[in-house]
Amino acid sequence: MRRKDSTEELLAKLRDDLLAARGLSTERLAVQIQEMGFQCQRCGECCTGEDNSVVVFPFEIRRILETMGMDWSDVVEPPQEGEWDSDGVFHTLEWRLKKEDGSCKFYAKRKCKIYGTRPLLCSTYPFYLDNGALRCSECRGLGRKIQPRKAWEIAALLKKRCIIEICEAIALLEKYVDFERGRPGKSGQCVVHDSEGEHRIVTELRS
Repeated sequence: MRRKDSTEELLAKLRDDLLAARGLSTERLAVQIQEMGFQCQRCGECCTGEDNSVVVFPFEIRRILETMGMDWSDVVEPPQEGEWDSDGVFHTLEWRLKKEDGSCKFYAKRKCKIYGTRPLLCSTYPFYLDNGALRCSECRGLGRKIQPRKAWEIAALLKKRCIIEICEAIALLEKYVDFERGRPGKSGQCVVHDSEGEHRIVTELRS
């Protein structure tokens, strides 16, 4: 069972992280991005492959739903990492964009079908922040000249994404109700914990 004091400690740390994130300099990040250089090559490598998983938050899901006119279950799926409770129900955290044949469902013919409403993780790739420090994932677009205005736009989105991720994590922890651990069940029931609370769904977990 999760200890209440450890949860409070984690919440306190997240609130400190939030203050630090709000104090990040967009201008400084933009300079660093410009020094690294980046130009998307539209290769689609970040949208394909089993290792690529896009975390998407409830408000981002709803934007996609409005754009595509689809149901929640057609857009996202729960991750396969989690734990089972004593009733054999699978518990996991947050949502991922749905995949088809190992690639993002919304990537086809070298184009993104939800480009205008794509998640912040996609908008800021390959860059991310690690405790306020700029990091980048492997990408063939790195090292290429980038215009100052574009670097600033990515920097602003990175800061926004960082703040939102922390806020989502805080909201998740505040609503999270722990459970007694158990063994895998065959009911197909899954509980996804996110910033809005618990979502109970039926899904087929991949082995």
